[in-house]
Amino acid sequence: MKPAFKTITTGKDERIPPRERILAVAADLFYRHGIRAVGVDSIAEAAGTNKMTLYRHFASKDELIAQYLRSLAEKASSSWDKLAAQHPANPRAQLRGWLENMAGHVASGDERGCPLTNAAVELPENDHPARRVIEAFKTAQRQRIIELCASAELAEPEMLADELFLLLEGARVTAQSIGREGLGDRLIRIGEAMIAAHDT
Repeated sequence: MKPAFKTITTGKDERIPPRERILAVAADLFYRHGIRAVGVDSIAEAAGTNKMTLYRHFASKDELIAQYLRSLAEKASSSWDKLAAQHPANPRAQLRGWLENMAGHVASGDERGCPLTNAAVELPENDHPARRVIEAFKTAQRQRIIELCASAELAEPEMLADELFLLLEGARVTAQSIGREGLGDRLIRIGEAMIAAHDT
């Protein structure tokens, strides 16, 4: 028996290429229901296509998962460019902007945690193509924080980057297990305290 998923169905809209339809539907289903719980039949049906078309664009479900995560990583990475444009030559303001963005995510009612972290938990196999995407993304994000901390002349930038990431992951778990009320404000307050503790 196939699981019944409530999802946004794009239908067979000729204005949207099949690959984009498949990817959009897969992203929605994977995030809301989990990668392992969603089969290619459900994705194809919701995208208004069939498995043959899905496999013509993605060689396997694993490759579809990897592309889903690549798209998310690209979107998340572009947010750094926006922060740099909003706060040129001001790494501390960029750090604060990042904290505010993350606080908004964890306080959102739609937030189910970081999709890349969720995928890492679901896909423990080291040889899964999605693992390389996840690891590259997390490494790049950490490096960006380290560079901002160093540019802001904060002490021990690598340690501070690790502390900020641990704070964020803890806040995401708290949002799912305890609740979101006041969580965004607490994330900013604790993050700013961590930054102040490294202020030289």
